[in-house]
Amino acid sequence: MYPQTIKNLIECFKKLSGIGEKTAERLSLSVLNLDDEVVKVFEQSLKDIKTKIHHCKICNNLSEDELCTICSDSLRDKKTICVVENIKNIIAIEKTNCYHGVYHVLNGLISPLEGRTADDINLGSLFNRVENDDINEIILAITSSVEGETTALYISKKLDNKNIKISKIAHGVPIGADMEYIDGLTLEMALENRNYLNDK
Repeated sequence: MYPQTIKNLIECFKKLSGIGEKTAERLSLSVLNLDDEVVKVFEQSLKDIKTKIHHCKICNNLSEDELCTICSDSLRDKKTICVVENIKNIIAIEKTNCYHGVYHVLNGLISPLEGRTADDINLGSLFNRVENDDINEIILAITSSVEGETTALYISKKLDNKNIKISKIAHGVPIGADMEYIDGLTLEMALENRNYLNDK
């Protein structure tokens, strides 16, 4: 049996995704061996992530400022938008160092079985960007699943009357694979060999 203070910390760690009882115990006991300064930084970081981090007003990425570092980078190709399901997908693609456009985070995919419609994900602001900005291409870098295909089809149909290219990442991404677990080379090949969904 642990003292109540350690029990409380164990319960906190268990609330994190992928952390079970044993891992939570190990992490909690490890905290006891940390220097006081490290614990202070840990404590402040937990507070800061809830107060300082918000979503970029353009792409929905995480940021400490009004715009994320990608949207505020003048060297990025602002005419090419890579549409991803979540923020972790941006990190995976950025690690390839082969994409130099900007992003748009949907925060989910259309899933009729789960009752999630186009209105429940971040599609409206994507269509606004296409309408108001000089966009040349939309790259759909979303999971190859029923939900992903449904979302890709919906986006391509909504943008069918626009004079922009719509492509989808290609080879190497297996059906049902989670983007964050795909290796960098596979992602790079998928981006470079993307398929176009229209002929613009």
